[in-house]
Amino acid sequence: MTRTLILGGTAWLGREIAEQLAVQGHDVTCLARGESGAVPRGVTFVRSDRRLPGAYDLVAGEAWDEIIELSYDEDLVAGALEDLAGSTAHWTLVSSVSVYASNAEPGADEDAFLVEPSNVDDYAHAKVAAERTTAAAVGERLLIARPGLIVGPGDLSDRFSYWVSKLALAPGEAVLVPNAKNRYVQFIDVRDLAGWLISAGQRGLTGVYNAVGSEHELATVLVAAARVAGHTGELVSAEDDWLTAHNVNYWAGPRSLPLWLLRSDSAFARRSRSRFLAAGGTERNLQQTLEDVLADERTRGLDRKRRSGLTQDEQRLLLAEISA
Repeated sequence: MTRTLILGGTAWLGREIAEQLAVQGHDVTCLARGESGAVPRGVTFVRSDRRLPGAYDLVAGEAWDEIIELSYDEDLVAGALEDLAGSTAHWTLVSSVSVYASNAEPGADEDAFLVEPSNVDDYAHAKVAAERTTAAAVGERLLIARPGLIVGPGDLSDRFSYWVSKLALAPGEAVLVPNAKNRYVQFIDVRDLAGWLISAGQRGLTGVYNAVGSEHELATVLVAAARVAGHTGELVSAEDDWLTAHNVNYWAGPRSLPLWLLRSDSAFARRSRSRFLAAGGTERNLQQTLEDVLADERTRGLDRKRRSGLTQDEQRLLLAEISA
């Protein structure tokens, strides 16, 4: 049995890690404000605001086999390292493939150039700063995991889940999609990522890994999502220039077509995963993830307000314009 401290653990990935550890019978503690949800059964919860003095007093005196840091906030990362770096045999930092300076080279690996962290208010810059600060404090005990798009049940970003939900919401109606030719999607199911992070920590794995899934053609994902959703309507394809001219955003956020990337950034979804596979990384198939996501989305409401994608009214107006 291992003793793991998760800095976070009440939100999505952290909660999945905590739940899997608890099911396996390990001793797991989550330190967080607890505003993102409750910890799983069998997990010790330490309520703490990491921005306040003494935030780690209740856990700093303990000896841990593993500490997992989920934050990229410079102050939070540095504060945890100051109080806890010497208390654990192994430290895992969950970073991101957003740290890379270029998204133009398909197959680029973990040795590609990173952005220079000149603005820690920027997500990518903050992640690089977190990596460097953690490496300086933890040294050879450090594992840095760089996932890309994380998907699966419980996702609040709506980037991946938008499509199967949109297709299921009106299964006989037309749905607007980007031109999918020569476009790719790369993602990892949250359950597979959590499982690998747990295993890697228990094995004492160190170094840097792109914790990403296989490359999928975007067209393949859209067709598979339509099949799972039972959608029989038309998929209406729009070109990049037309979408941007009509103020449709790419990748995520309001009034967007999620997963659509500009061609200049296409390699963001084509990162090398060779090192991850060699270290035991696995993934469930696309069909299973889509089915599980749709089941979760039906429970939460297919017509709920979303963080990413087009509303039904926005899509209806755009389809009317493109047909005209």
